Amino acid sequence: MPLTPLDIHNKEFTRGFRGYDEDEVNEFLDQIIKDYELVIREKKDLADRVDELEEKLSHFSSIETTLNKSILIAQETAEDVKRSADKEAKLIIKEAEKNADRIINESLSKSRKITLEIEELKKQASVYRTRFRMLLEAQLEMLNTDDWDDLSKSNEEEEEESYENVNG
Repeated sequence: MPLTPLDIHNKEFTRGFRGYDEDEVNEFLDQIIKDYELVIREKKDLADRVDELEEKLSHFSSIETTLNKSILIAQETAEDVKRSADKEAKLIIKEAEKNADRIINESLSKSRKITLEIEELKKQASVYRTRFRMLLEAQLEMLNTDDWDDLSKSNEEEEEESYENVNG
């Protein structure tokens, strides 16, 4: 067990013949007591400081552990978000490609249908033109026949007869 300042202070030496000067020994012991008390206080202060620093170190170690876990969780979450975003982007691209294919196919189908309708209208216009030409030619032919002159003469004779009957 270590000496305390009180142990040093209470220490009694046996007296011998021609021993040391008692006052000198007592002064020296008083100085040792003061120095020893100072050392003990410093040791206690340092021990308290060590305890305080160890407590802070423990606290900071706990914070470090928590931060490391948080960083790992954040990294894992970021990876999950990135994977989810990649999957969603791929799905969006796939859906957009499907829609683009559908729109292109619908457009091609409509284009073919319109082309067929245009061809049909051209045929109908050609047939109409041919029929109309034939009708006009038939009408011209009718106008150029002698029957038309006969009709016009008989119509004039009928008018003269009507006129004579009325005036008559």
